[in-house]
Amino acid sequence: MKLREIAHSRTGDKGEISNISLIPYDEKDYELLKEKVTAEKVKAYFSEICHGEVIRYELDGLKAFNFVLDKTLGGGVTRSLAIDKHGKALGMALLEMEIS
Repeated sequence: MKLREIAHSRTGDKGEISNISLIPYDEKDYELLKEKVTAEKVKAYFSEICHGEVIRYELDGLKAFNFVLDKTLGGGVTRSLAIDKHGKALGMALLEMEIS
C-alpha cells in the first residue's frame, strides 16, 4: 500500500533543509508507520536528492512524525536551478512510498 492511503503530510523548507511531517488519518496506524517508515528508509527513498542526514522525530502525543532531510534542496529555493526545489513537492513524493 502507498503511504497516501493511510497518512497525509505537511512540509517546509529552509535553505538546504526540508522537513516532512507524516500524520496518519487514523491514530491506530501510528505504530505501523513507526515500524515501516524509518529514517533509513526515507533516506534511501530520496537517495537521488538527499545528500545529508535524515532524522525522524516521533511525536507520540500527536501520533505523528517529522522527518528532517539535510542537504536535499540543491542549495535551496533561491539558489537551485531546478524547477521545483520546495519541500511541498517532497511531501507529496513521500506519500507515494510503498509499505508492506
